[in-house]
Amino acid sequence: MDETRLTLPIEGMSCAACAATVQKRLSDASGVTEASVNYATAKATLMVHLGTRLSDLVQVVRDAGYDCGSASVTFSVVGLHYAPGVAALEKAIASLSGVLSVVANQATESVTVSYVPGFVSTRDLEAAVESQGLTVQEPIAEDDVVQRERSRRRREVLLLSAKFLLAATVAAATMIMSMPLMGEDVVGGTHLLSRAMMRFESLFRGWVPYVFEATPSHLRWSMLGLTVPVLLWSGGQFFKGAISGFKHRTADMNTLIALGTGAAFLYSAVATALPSLFERAGLQADVYFEVVSSIIALILLGRLLEARAKGQTSEAIQKLIALRPKTATVMRQGSPQEIEIDLIVVGDQVVMKPGETVPVDGVVSEGESNVDEAMLTGEPMPVSKSVGDTMVGGTVNLSGSLLFKVTAVGKDTALAQIVRFVEEAQGNRAPVQRLADRVAGVFVPVVIAIAVGAFVTWFIVGPSPTIVFSTIAMVTVLIIACPCALGLATPTAIMVGTGKGAEHGILIRGGEILERVQKVDTVIFDKTGTVTEGTPSVTHVLAMKSDEGNVVSPPQLLAMAAAVESRSEHPFANAIVAAAGARAINFPEVTRFVAMPGRGARGQVDGRIVEVISLRHARERGMDLGNIGEAADGHAKEGRTPIVVVADDKVQGLVAVTDQIKDGAAAAIKAIKAIGKDVTMLSGDSEAAAALVAGKVGIKNVIAEVEPRQKAAIIKKLQEEGHVVAMVGDGLNDAPALAQADVGFALGTGTDIAIEASDVTLIRGDLSGVSTAIELSTRTMKTIRTNLFFAFIYNVVGIPIAAGALYPITGLLLSPIFASGAMALSSLSVVGNSLRLRNFKPTS
Repeated sequence: MDETRLTLPIEGMSCAACAATVQKRLSDASGVTEASVNYATAKATLMVHLGTRLSDLVQVVRDAGYDCGSASVTFSVVGLHYAPGVAALEKAIASLSGVLSVVANQATESVTVSYVPGFVSTRDLEAAVESQGLTVQEPIAEDDVVQRERSRRRREVLLLSAKFLLAATVAAATMIMSMPLMGEDVVGGTHLLSRAMMRFESLFRGWVPYVFEATPSHLRWSMLGLTVPVLLWSGGQFFKGAISGFKHRTADMNTLIALGTGAAFLYSAVATALPSLFERAGLQADVYFEVVSSIIALILLGRLLEARAKGQTSEAIQKLIALRPKTATVMRQGSPQEIEIDLIVVGDQVVMKPGETVPVDGVVSEGESNVDEAMLTGEPMPVSKSVGDTMVGGTVNLSGSLLFKVTAVGKDTALAQIVRFVEEAQGNRAPVQRLADRVAGVFVPVVIAIAVGAFVTWFIVGPSPTIVFSTIAMVTVLIIACPCALGLATPTAIMVGTGKGAEHGILIRGGEILERVQKVDTVIFDKTGTVTEGTPSVTHVLAMKSDEGNVVSPPQLLAMAAAVESRSEHPFANAIVAAAGARAINFPEVTRFVAMPGRGARGQVDGRIVEVISLRHARERGMDLGNIGEAADGHAKEGRTPIVVVADDKVQGLVAVTDQIKDGAAAAIKAIKAIGKDVTMLSGDSEAAAALVAGKVGIKNVIAEVEPRQKAAIIKKLQEEGHVVAMVGDGLNDAPALAQADVGFALGTGTDIAIEASDVTLIRGDLSGVSTAIELSTRTMKTIRTNLFFAFIYNVVGIPIAAGALYPITGLLLSPIFASGAMALSSLSVVGNSLRLRNFKPTS
């Protein structure tokens, strides 16, 4: 059954346990074959059967206690007031993938659509309206993904800032108010921060003397009144999440925070309202309102800094999206008009002035200029453009004025495809994350069990007052536990790593590939179009001689070869056809054309079966090469490729073709060898020609006269010997080898099928990207392993200490305030460590 990939924005996740819950629910959903939920990006990447309803998947997410990010748009429809009804229009729009709800109002002639961003375009909505014989009054504005994401993050940061400010202010106030309540016997250092503040008691007495003059009862009730708004508003999101989790039988970070702060608040509230209960038991009615406010303040501070840092992890992709300009100048009715970029259609003529950003993809039809493509390819040098050259949306026109014809708009542009590629890559999980996922799935229930165990243990064997001591231990365990660090360890590093790769013109297809690249020990290069330019030229045309003279003339020989090669996609075929054109040689039509991968091509030309084949294949068939055999060997030794032309099984002559070695190929291969990788070159050419090219670029291992189907077999043999193989190729014949390799590198200048089969795409076709990708992968995986180590160590060490493991030795019990600070710091340290990848620079 056919499948398709979907990406859903998920709202309401607060930790890795949340992501694990959503992932499990979606994995079990009907029609879903694979699900991966990324806490760092707040997105779910799904593989689903065609026909699976998006609304059903959204409902699955909602049933789990979370929600899918959505947007809405309202537009006017001309003549809706006079339509017989709105049911047909609502049904047409609702049938679009990504639409969640539709409300059409005949009185106001307006339609409001709620949808999942990225699934439906404004053009789709307009087409649905037009299918019902109606028209939209004005073009619907395209959803600005960048602005919407920035606005969402800005609102999140502002809200967290306000909540933190309230909680921090109340925490400071309640700490001061707790000073007069302190006695000499303070359990386990719980009031350690307040004790430190006692050193400034005289200062506080001068500032707020009424605090020290108030009765203990007044102080407790005042602290209770101040803490309630913090608990309900600043900490309300934790309790809301915990209640939602309880309803849906799940537990996450919200559950731990709500239980911890709730227990501390409830204990303090009882001590405030009913102190006599404690007095009858011989206990002091201690309150911990400053602990509640401090915990919430520190956790909010951690989330605030985390939100800002997570925004920076997706900085690269936001930069790519921001390259798209808002408007463009297009020729309409013979004159230039500035229009919204969403109104550009294929075939439009776009006017480019110096300094403007290219809005969409196209082909230059008039003018010359230099274009800066650095943001897309990483290439620092401007690229000259003239008639016939391609223009890519997002690049910058530097010097001259151009007119180009639009060939792709919207999601079909190169920029949109790159953004989509990187987004999908950031949504894919690395295998190294699986252990963290399994831990996150059971983390919260285990922590709750440990917290209850700590309470029971210290209530039985703890120091007096046992109820206070055991409650503090339980709250501290609940607060210090942090699955967030586990959930952020891998995806944040992958986000920064893949984004950094895109900045260098390297597109890596997800975390699994990123992890695999650093394991590569053998790199195999195809020769033509990879090590060489892939734009060969004809250097010699030699006709076969008989006793009576030439069998055919050189122009006739070239015409025969060009006729057959005009139907081929091989670079050598293009060279032969170009040579015929340059010599003004007309060639006849070919029929019954057949491509013979690795050997050549054949077809019927003027009633004769003409073959254009390799020298090796001609000798395998035992053909008489006559006078051209020695010449062919000579060309091969000098690095040229001899191509034999045959008509009706008789050799007619040869065409010698040469291909220039790419600039920087030798340096790139040297860099790969410098990081300890073995390098091999495969070629369909003769041994002499392949060895000459390999020698010039520093490759010792050469396998020549290889057919395309044999390339994959060679790679498979190396894999069976235990090697992790990367294949670098460009062209149709490389696709099977790219798919067989552990990692397939395709050059961005190659054919679409090769890029589709690849794991890594080098946008600008520069071979130095191979070593850069390996270095980036190694650095990223090192960052991930460091993140996971500290995330695990933090919890493995922190939770026992919070439970009181050190009390028998040191006589101290960890304060919940310190626990909340440590918890916030653990997530922040993981994100911060991942952000260090932004400083990555290749050594070569």
